[in-house]
Amino acid sequence: MNPNGERELKASEPIESPVATVPRWHALRRLWRAQTIYVVALAAFAVLAIFAYFNPYFAWDLKVSRAFNWKTFTPPGLFQLMLFVSIFGNSWTPYALTALTAIIFLLFHRRSEALGLILSAGGSGLINTGFKLLIARPRPAPDLIQSYLNPVTNSFPSGHVTFYVSYFGFLFFVAYALLPRGSFVRRLALTLAALPVLLVGLSRIYLGAHWPSDTIGAYLWSGVWLAFALWRYRRWKLRRTFHQKAESRKQ
Repeated sequence: MNPNGERELKASEPIESPVATVPRWHALRRLWRAQTIYVVALAAFAVLAIFAYFNPYFAWDLKVSRAFNWKTFTPPGLFQLMLFVSIFGNSWTPYALTALTAIIFLLFHRRSEALGLILSAGGSGLINTGFKLLIARPRPAPDLIQSYLNPVTNSFPSGHVTFYVSYFGFLFFVAYALLPRGSFVRRLALTLAALPVLLVGLSRIYLGAHWPSDTIGAYLWSGVWLAFALWRYRRWKLRRTFHQKAESRKQ
């Protein structure tokens, strides 16, 4: 004790800085907030999936789909735009895009990015197929909604939305993290990656390929999957950076 009654620290005793603890509390708060969002999103998806299992469509599905359909709502250029937006999720295109983009990453020695993309887009495709088989919700019937494409697979959740969130969402994060801050190329890349994600749900409803609840369910679960894939990507990235620094020190 010093004359003022305060305890004196020993030389070997670590000093706790209140400033140093602030970032940790901020990080913990962000982590808690993110985990809460993920849990709520998964719970909402689970509830929606259960109702979709027992209901081929909801009353609000039918109302929205009839109001926003390519046969009844025909502003100039909208049909062409919605058709173009859906192209990247048709048939074999998602597989080709994912493989080609992963190869480009590998050519530029971006192995962590290639692995992260395969996990995000490829993994979500497999899981989404399982959801479709399990829930087995039929597509909008022709006597209810005019569909332009007439797909034959199950409806819930939307495969197009799942792929776009997992593929373009991952590219959005990579562009945000790697491209020079404030550059035109970065802004362009972020815009081109975000627009398909925002528009694909509308395009699937407009073309009569899905009910609105199909697209909402896909956004909910694939957003959580994307967050998991990005977490794994960051872990791989940190591990790779750590090994590179260790090797450079040895040399």
